[in-house]
This record gives sequence, structure tokens and C-alpha cells, in this order.
Amino acid sequence: MAWTAFGTLILLNIVGSLSPGPDTFFLLRLATRSRTHAIAGVAGIITGLSVWVTLTVFGAAALLSTYPSILGIIQLVGGSYLTWMGYRMLRSALPELFDARSFRFNAEARPIPDAEEFLGTHAQVYRQGIATNLSNPKVVMYFAAILAPLMPANPSPLLAIGIVVAILVQTFVVFSTICVFVSTEKIRKAVLRTGPWFDLLAGVVFVLAGIALIYEGTIHLIN
Repeated sequence: MAWTAFGTLILLNIVGSLSPGPDTFFLLRLATRSRTHAIAGVAGIITGLSVWVTLTVFGAAALLSTYPSILGIIQLVGGSYLTWMGYRMLRSALPELFDARSFRFNAEARPIPDAEEFLGTHAQVYRQGIATNLSNPKVVMYFAAILAPLMPANPSPLLAIGIVVAILVQTFVVFSTICVFVSTEKIRKAVLRTGPWFDLLAGVVFVLAGIALIYEGTIHLIN
């Protein structure tokens, strides 16, 4: 693989990392409460991503294309998880948004909550990061799309491992940088000043992504 192709691969993955999606909203929600929780979430996402990238580099995309029922089952399970996560976020955000006594939305800034009470332990957040990333099998198809034109037909094991490590390191750096920036005191307070609106947006993103995966998984199984 030429250095230009390798650089193109990293650049495409940076763009993909910055695209809005469940992983991004999951980390932003953590970063506005706790930097250490956000980094634990990044570690979880990278752990899940390592599975998808490794499977892609070693041919899992071809397997899923040949047996779409496997992909359908994974999409149903993953979509159900994302929908459940989104429901929990919405259930947490809506009571705070709406003041039942005055029928007015509460626009006052909230204090920064106790991170562990609000988010759980670092180990729990790490596991949520793994589950959030693994719940989206379309990651395999995404990496297959950007890897196929750039990789040689029969890459050596060393090259394959190098690509996996490079993608994981680059993704970790990008996500960690975003989390460190968002978790600075000024940004945290600015985001929290919007009250539970961000939780509402994150919940909607998770629910929509989950429903889309359930729909696609059902189509794969029916066909």
C-alpha cells in the first residue's frame, strides 16, 4: 500500500469519525458531564471498533454480503439496543424540559450534576461504549467501502495489522480530542445551559438510528 493510499484512508476515517452518529452523541453527552467518563466511553468505542475493523480487514464484509441474514440479525439486536438507549435518554430529558405545573419549558441553566450519579461508574460507561459501537454493524460496510479501493488484493498479515492499528489509534485521538475540548469548563457550562435539550437531541438520534437498523435488519431477514 502506497503512502498516498494510506494517507487517503486515514483522511477518510477522520471524516467518518467526525460525522454525527450514535458514537459521537454518546461521547458528547459524557463529555459535558465528566472528562474521565468521556475517555472511558472512547475506550469502549475503540474496543468495539477494533472488532469491526479487524473483521473488515480480514474479509467479514464479504461474509455478510454473502449471508445477509447474519447482518439482519445483528442489525435487529443492535437496533433494539440503540432504541432502548434513546428511550432512556428521552425519559430522562422530557420531565426536566416540561414543567407540568406551569406548562412552561424550563430554560434555566442546570448545575453540573454529579458525574457518577448521573452517568454511572467508569466501567459501566466503558461497557456502554462497547455496546453502542457494536450495535451498528453498518460500520463493517463503511470500512469495506473505504478499504476496498485502497488495499491490495491479498494484503500481508503485517499490512493488515498495521491498517487496523492505524485506524484505531487515529479514531482514539480524534474522539479523545473532541471530548477534551467539549469537557473544558467553558464549553461544558455552555452546553449544560441549554438544559436537557442536548439529552433530548441525543435520545432522538439514538431512537432514529435504532429504528433504521431494525427496519434494515427486518428487510434482510425477509428477503
